[in-house]
Amino acid sequence: MEAWVLITVAAAAVQTVRNAAQRAVTARAGTWGGTLVRFLYGLPFAGLAVAALFVPGVATDPIPHFTLSHLAWLGFGAVAQLLATACLLAAMRERHFVVAVTYSKTDALLVAVFALLVLAEWPGWMSGLGVVLASLGVLGLSAPGVTSGAAGGSGASGGGVRWGGRALWLGLGSGAGFALSAVGYRGAALELAASDPWVAGAWGVLGAQIIQTVLLGGWLAWRQQDALLAVARAWRVSLLAGAAGALASLGWFTAFALTSAVNVRALGMVEVLFSFVLSHRLLRERTSSRERVGLALVVAGLLLVALEA
Repeated sequence: MEAWVLITVAAAAVQTVRNAAQRAVTARAGTWGGTLVRFLYGLPFAGLAVAALFVPGVATDPIPHFTLSHLAWLGFGAVAQLLATACLLAAMRERHFVVAVTYSKTDALLVAVFALLVLAEWPGWMSGLGVVLASLGVLGLSAPGVTSGAAGGSGASGGGVRWGGRALWLGLGSGAGFALSAVGYRGAALELAASDPWVAGAWGVLGAQIIQTVLLGGWLAWRQQDALLAVARAWRVSLLAGAAGALASLGWFTAFALTSAVNVRALGMVEVLFSFVLSHRLLRERTSSRERVGLALVVAGLLLVALEA
């Protein structure tokens, strides 16, 4: 089995923990405050990842050759990821955890389109079919008539969802943002093709989180100081979100350095399954039979992507 497969699955598992922690902070600090914790509290861990590269025997060349093109791709991906994360957290406030995450997984199909147009990367036929199947599963999960409200959820739409509803559009916006960020990070990784994938991944995470923390932290300091105070008060759960976020991002960046963005984001749909388990076991949220059919299609798509790896 290819290394990127294991790295991607591990990153998706850790990202599920990060999403749950961010969701808790969002209830106290709002959408933008909850978004910030992923980057602000992730910075020390991203710094540790880079510092580890300088330990003797870990990396032959711990400082890659950075170019303006690399920084431009990285900045593009960082801003897209920041906006996508905010949309995802806002969607979680409207619908329950697993469905909000699933909406965001429309990024796999969008990545295939964007990567073809921007990076000229074609998916293999099995990966392409897997993306289509998994995306159909996402459509099934978000179809009208789904009535699985969160137990004790705070969203206004605890009943059925409608096409064009706020949660759906936020989820689609999140998927588009994550798709664009994946293309940006893949482009940044290609600019460092001569570097070890873990070196490219560690520096990529640190650079992206510095950009995101400065942009969003500066904006909150200017416009929403209360959100910054709430983030500081919730430092325990924020620290968990930051650590999990940095670890997940390290996995995503490294996977992007090893294979195409289409493969990584398609297999990254396994996060839907992890979210399903978390939603049922810990958050006590119910899932309808239609959602289970959608999850089955997602699983079928994942298997096709993994088999081609």
